[in-house]
Amino acid sequence: MSEGPDPSRFLSGTLGQPGGRAARLARRVADRALDAALMRSAPRLEELAAAPPERDVLVLSVYRGDGGLLPRAMGELRDTRHRVRFALGSMDAATPLLAGSTVATHLTGGKFENLNALLEGSDRGSGPLADWNLVVDDDVLLPPRFLDRIVGLAEHFDLALAQPAQSLASHAAWPVTRRRRGSLLRGSRFVEIGPVTLFRRDALAELTPFPPLRYGWGLDLHWAALAEERGWRLAIVDSLPVRHEHGGVASAYSSREAIDEARRFLAERPFLDSRAAQETHPLR
Repeated sequence: MSEGPDPSRFLSGTLGQPGGRAARLARRVADRALDAALMRSAPRLEELAAAPPERDVLVLSVYRGDGGLLPRAMGELRDTRHRVRFALGSMDAATPLLAGSTVATHLTGGKFENLNALLEGSDRGSGPLADWNLVVDDDVLLPPRFLDRIVGLAEHFDLALAQPAQSLASHAAWPVTRRRRGSLLRGSRFVEIGPVTLFRRDALAELTPFPPLRYGWGLDLHWAALAEERGWRLAIVDSLPVRHEHGGVASAYSSREAIDEARRFLAERPFLDSRAAQETHPLR
C-alpha cells in the first residue's frame, strides 16, 4: 500500500449503489415525485437563466465506442442562448455522430490526462478558456434547459465551481450529492470530479493543467482545499438533477489501484477531509 493519508480521510464510505431491483424502482418513483415538485421552481430558474449576458461555454467530454448517452446530452446542451462549443475526445476512433466535435482520438490516459488533451486541442476563441467550462461524462442524462439554468444560478450566486445534484436512482459515491427536496441549490465545501462539473474561467485556469491521474480519486478534495484558500464559492444544484444510472463507481477498474493513487497524490497536497465534504449550507 502506498504512503499517504488513511483512506478513511478521503473516501466517502459508500460506493453509492442504488440497491437491488426493488430499491431502484422505489428510488425512481421518488425521483418522479421530486420532479413534479420541482415544477414550482421553474419560474425562478428561468428568471435567473435570463439574467446573465450571452456567455462563451466550452463543453468537454471523453467518450467510448458510440458515445453512449453523450449525443443526447449534447442535444440538450445546444438548447441555449449562450455560445456553446464542444471539444470531445474518443478512447477509440471518432464515432460518426460525434466526429465533427471530436478533437482527439485513441486517448489512452486517465480522465484528467485526457481532458488536458482536449483543452490543448480545442478552439479556445479569444481567450485561454471559456467563461464557463462544463465537463460531462458520457453516461449521464441532463434535465431540460440545463445549460442556461446552471449558468444563471452560477452567476447569480457567484460560484467558481458547481455540480448538479444526482437523482436518487443514480450511482452516486457521495451522499451529499443526491438531490434534496425543496432546495434550489446548496452551498458546499466540495464539488466532485464527475459526472458533471462546471468551472468558472478563473477557477479552471488555476486548476489546469490537471494532474496526470488515471482515476482521480481525491482530486476533488484537493480542489476543495484550494477553494477554501481562495475564497471560492461552491454549490450542489438540487433544482437541476442529472441521471447517472448506467454504471457504478469503480465498475470498470480496480478500486484498490484508485485508492493507492489517491494516497500518493494527497500525501503532499492539502485536501478537505471526507467528513467535512458532506457539509452544506444555505446560499444567499
